[in-house]
Amino acid sequence: MGYDVQAVIAGDQVLRIASRELPGSAVVRLGQGLSMMPMTDELFDAVTDGSGSGDLGFWRLPGGFEALLARWSAAGPIAYVEAEHFGGVGKQRAAVWADGSLALGPLDEPMKQDLSGAISPVSRALRRLGTQRDVGKDEFESVGLNRHRTNEDWIADAC
Repeated sequence: MGYDVQAVIAGDQVLRIASRELPGSAVVRLGQGLSMMPMTDELFDAVTDGSGSGDLGFWRLPGGFEALLARWSAAGPIAYVEAEHFGGVGKQRAAVWADGSLALGPLDEPMKQDLSGAISPVSRALRRLGTQRDVGKDEFESVGLNRHRTNEDWIADAC
């Protein structure tokens, strides 16, 4: 079974305020005070400025959205993450904005089933957002990002 998620992650209050007037936005609570806003087609269309995908190399980051993420980050750090894997192989990419500018990344690494202690890009971004690892788990699992495997499943959780 695969995993395919593209989302904005931030403190719950930061994300709820930022997403209030965005069509197609759904905010889902994670653990440790964080929430996520999965990237939907409607949200993508609402936040893109038509400038292309930008220089950050994300697959689903709308053109110009990084400027909005930077602006939102004045209220608290905010991450954009993409994770796709199937059968133990895939990719993750993540970046974090804080205090109005890019603060971490973009981080990009191919994923293998056994990372041998390496910290994945999404876990590094979550760490920058203040996530603490639970015993025997990485940051990804500690906030519950393993709860669902697709943006559609996350959105269903928000309703």
